[in-house]
Amino acid sequence: MNCKISKNAAKMLQVELDKPENEGKLLRIYITHSHGDHAHYGMAIDEPSDKDVVVSTDKGIDVILEKDNELLDGVRVDYFYVPEEGFAVTNPTKGNHGDH
Repeated sequence: MNCKISKNAAKMLQVELDKPENEGKLLRIYITHSHGDHAHYGMAIDEPSDKDVVVSTDKGIDVILEKDNELLDGVRVDYFYVPEEGFAVTNPTKGNHGDH
């Protein structure tokens, strides 16, 4: 499984992961709902279970993904400052390039 995190997103995520209450926890990407051939994604700070796989990224942030869930393979986490500040999780490998 594969996950990419942009430079801006990694910077913002690391601030959250470095908080004392999140010690030992990782970023989880999950599906909030899916329809047709794509999904909508959410994020949480969590601990992996036996139903998960932990994926290392090139930004030094490990990500928890549900095992064998094809819609999670290839997700990308971005952080944008405009038009409004916030995270965006998409999966370009599955044809999901953002809001529709």
